[in-house]
Amino acid sequence: MSYSLENPFSRALIAGAIAGTTVDISLYPIDTLKTRLQSRAGFHTSGGFRGIYAGVGSAALGAAPGAALFFVSYEWTKDVLTRSQGSRRAYSAQWKQWMEPVNHMLAASVGEIAACAVRVPTEVVKQRAQAREYGSSMEALAAILAKRRTVGLYGVFRELYRGWNITVMREVPFTVIQFPLWEAMKEWRKSTNGQDYVAALDSAVFGSIAGAVAAGITTPLDVLKTRMMLSRERQRTLPLLSQILKDSGPRAFFAGIGPRILWISAGGFVFLGSYQFAYNALTGP
Repeated sequence: MSYSLENPFSRALIAGAIAGTTVDISLYPIDTLKTRLQSRAGFHTSGGFRGIYAGVGSAALGAAPGAALFFVSYEWTKDVLTRSQGSRRAYSAQWKQWMEPVNHMLAASVGEIAACAVRVPTEVVKQRAQAREYGSSMEALAAILAKRRTVGLYGVFRELYRGWNITVMREVPFTVIQFPLWEAMKEWRKSTNGQDYVAALDSAVFGSIAGAVAAGITTPLDVLKTRMMLSRERQRTLPLLSQILKDSGPRAFFAGIGPRILWISAGGFVFLGSYQFAYNALTGP
């Protein structure tokens, strides 16, 4: 059964929310293991294989709005860029074809920055619970909010958005790699099967491949982001990078690369597969 929605942004909003919730909850244990491998305290001290659903509450609350924000911003930016270029007759068909992946990169960047408004505070709370610094997401959030007495509301805001810069620095390159690859593979599938849509299974496989490639390349940025969010005190990016190199050497920047690739590859399959399934269903017959 399908329910047709004429507005593509409404479809993106609902499909994104479904996809985000599905992937974050189903693959949460792998994310926990990755976080503990990257923790400065070490894997076993951070909890090892115990309590792998610690912090799942914050992930569940942030998944739908974060993914919905991403896809609405992504589809809107892509639409604006495409229509803007399509209205200019001076642009050749070949030039427009070359601009398509650039449009996808720009749209994905806008989408990620929008999504980080939800994702960053969710990640801060979630990762502190995952690393067993607190017993649950609620305890981690309560500890941050309790700082209002000493640092004020602005200080609480800064604590919730700790790691904003490095998260954007990680997410934008990741998405700039993943989404043009995903879109290109979808276009290839359309050209080979002669249809104007992509099946959910095809989208899932392409999402998995694109996600695995992007995950491996951006692992060092993910390590920096995790260390920054787990730090008791605020740290700047360059001094933290130097400290990691001094303490653990270059190999530390690839800590957790296996679980990260596994998690994001599986996540790309579930996330972009469920997004395509929901989007196709909402498009109607």
